Amino acid sequence: MSSRFMLSRRRFLASSAAGAAALSLSGRAAFAQDFPSQNINITIPTAEGGGADRDVRLITQFWKKYLGADFEFGYYPGAAGQVGYEFFMKRDPNAYNLLFANMGPEVIMLTLQNVPIEIGKDLVYINQTSSEPMSVFVGARSRFNSLEELVEEGKKRPITCSVSRLPHPASIGMLALGEATGAKFNLVPFGGGNPSAMAAITGEVDCCALPFANPITLASEVKILGVFANKNPAPDQSGNAPTVNSVFGTDLPELTSSRGFAVHAAAIEQYPDRVQKLQETCAQVLADPEYVAAVEKAGLPKEFVDPGDQEKAMGTAEATRELALKYRELLTGK
Repeated sequence: MSSRFMLSRRRFLASSAAGAAALSLSGRAAFAQDFPSQNINITIPTAEGGGADRDVRLITQFWKKYLGADFEFGYYPGAAGQVGYEFFMKRDPNAYNLLFANMGPEVIMLTLQNVPIEIGKDLVYINQTSSEPMSVFVGARSRFNSLEELVEEGKKRPITCSVSRLPHPASIGMLALGEATGAKFNLVPFGGGNPSAMAAITGEVDCCALPFANPITLASEVKILGVFANKNPAPDQSGNAPTVNSVFGTDLPELTSSRGFAVHAAAIEQYPDRVQKLQETCAQVLADPEYVAAVEKAGLPKEFVDPGDQEKAMGTAEATRELALKYRELLTGK
């Protein structure tokens, strides 16, 4: 296990406690009233127009009401999120700079790629805003109508499967499914959810594996064949798609991707009052019935709204890191 990317919960909780003590002793709470006095900058390590962009814009529509500030967005896709993370770490750790994370693929990236960023020491996920399982689907005109048909074909020839990026929970799902059934899946990264889905819709690839929201929003353009979860959280919106394990009697782990915000660890140490205000006001957004209604209006199941505090977000990251280590050989081809 790499010490470079060890998520030290004790260390993080200790630093949080120290920050809370500093806040109490220094009386910095009074200064929280002055925050924010300018726009909040959000770094998004994926391309504009994708799922993360959609989610962060939904959240910030309501967040500016609770926080009293507007938001500016910067998109830095590339190297499975590494470009965005490295850019973010160069920004001022003053809590005016946030990163909106796809924790699933990006924690896998940090685990498997040589990135000099240590979660808990350099960067901290301060909350969780949503969570959704991975899924596999085909275009509406595909000859495959079930996951069994896809796997049977994969035993005869390699099945091409588009994914947004190789270090991704959906990639783990497809490779683990192939390992369990004897089917062969060749993953083709398309650099984002939209181009990946379009490749399946047009028939450029046989199938696509992405977070569940992607095929749900595509509705009649796709057929959802399976969900990498113990239970389908949105049966009515997915044609009652089965879980992968129920189809094959396998015991694959639940594969999900959670989104949330991160700050520099130094911001927690230096400005705990500011970080606390960000956490509290974002929690208000996620509990706002109007926000939940906006999520549903965007075509997403309200079940994907999954508020979580800092401890939950960091726990999600640790669980994802363990999956990345378990399936390292499949993801790297080594």
